[in-house]
Amino acid sequence: MEEWARHWLAAADVAPATFAQYRSLTRAHLVPRWGTVALGAISGIAARQWAVELRGRGYADSTVRVVMRVLSMMLADAAREGLIAASPMWPPRRGRRRRPARREMVWANPEQVLRTGLHACALAGGWAGLLVVSAAWTGARWGELLGLRRENLHLDPAAGVGELVIDPVDGALHEIDGHFSLGPPKTAASARTVTLPPFLVALLARHLATHDHPYVFASRQGRFPRRSNFARRAMRPAADGTEQRAWARIRLPAVVPGLTFQGLRHSHKTWLVTDGIAPVAQARRLGHALPDRIDDIYSHVAPELEARVLACLQWRWEQACQALARDPVRVDAPVWARRLDALADPGTPGTGTGRAGAAGPRRARPTASTASGPTLAAPAVLVSGVPAVPSAGAAADADVAPAGTVPDRGASGTRPPRPARLPAAALASPRVGAIRAGARRRPRVAGGGPSWSGSGAGTPEQPRPTRPNPAQPPATPSA
Repeated sequence: MEEWARHWLAAADVAPATFAQYRSLTRAHLVPRWGTVALGAISGIAARQWAVELRGRGYADSTVRVVMRVLSMMLADAAREGLIAASPMWPPRRGRRRRPARREMVWANPEQVLRTGLHACALAGGWAGLLVVSAAWTGARWGELLGLRRENLHLDPAAGVGELVIDPVDGALHEIDGHFSLGPPKTAASARTVTLPPFLVALLARHLATHDHPYVFASRQGRFPRRSNFARRAMRPAADGTEQRAWARIRLPAVVPGLTFQGLRHSHKTWLVTDGIAPVAQARRLGHALPDRIDDIYSHVAPELEARVLACLQWRWEQACQALARDPVRVDAPVWARRLDALADPGTPGTGTGRAGAAGPRRARPTASTASGPTLAAPAVLVSGVPAVPSAGAAADADVAPAGTVPDRGASGTRPPRPARLPAAALASPRVGAIRAGARRRPRVAGGGPSWSGSGAGTPEQPRPTRPNPAQPPATPSA
């Protein structure tokens, strides 16, 4: 069978990732067991017995199913070619029906995502924290974000609007057998345009201004991060914490044990469901097709719905920042102060967030008088509305800057203050001009969330709930 498997793989017309999987399973499982067996000598009962043996050796049901599927395809094609009379692989009519319980993916709320991003900044650098935040607030996949190029990211920081485009031809970065290549995203529906909330527009714009790499997300050395390395060195320690690891160089408390990068995409979907966003808007944003074909063809995302999605995401970011201000990160004040200083300049020694010379000269350690003050806790740098965010934005500024460059700083050695809020027009979709003429945004009411009201003549305006109202789309704010 080994010779037939070699010819079968050579003729397989599948995606590169699928081909790599078939080749790996053939080399690791099929050839060692059936390589010296003639095609006509393989029986269905022997194949099913082998599947039971694989499960007994600890292989997951999903792995066994894929292995048996590849074997079945090989034998079916051999029958079509006349090499054997018929394929011995038939659906079993007896035996246990295996319906394993689906393990629920771990997801996180916005505050937990922000804390995880802060931890990723401390572990791997600002680009890692920004990658975590971007994944949670866009719902994009790993390959879609790593394959995002500058020309596919359209930002207008002054207006607070922006979008990223996932190209249908080369909109995703694929890692196959240790090699990177651009290719199409996972499905045809995955080629899409994702609008960005105002705060993320500001963070990405600051990040792009710090490096000249053609790709938006790259490591400090200008390389693509490998998914397995990122999970082991940044994502899992940031979510699970490092307090139980004796060899950890940075002690971090646990945030959401078990959270993975894929869990950030699940989190985005959960937030949209909680905010009452229509299924069509959820599907279009995540790159899914609606299960009902008629709905998938005839449903569209109106500008009002697009603006409400952005308003809800922006509101969740602001709530996460406020929650962080009410409950500072559980670390010693001097340690956190040094970490914040390192996020603003990754050349700071002793924090593990950068290398000497990666973003300019080293800066002096904070003095005792500045390191122990209560204003140096993490929330102190989070400005209402859009944070000054050394947790993601400022860290990304300096973390991938070319060698020998230092971000602009004021006379005191700190960054100049940023405006407390982005323009109100940032809530509008970048693809529409005006939404609901005559409507305006009300001032923020006690409790935090944005609210909107119309301009009905002769009717006193009543404050709306502090959460975005899913039943009513937001209106274009007035100047």
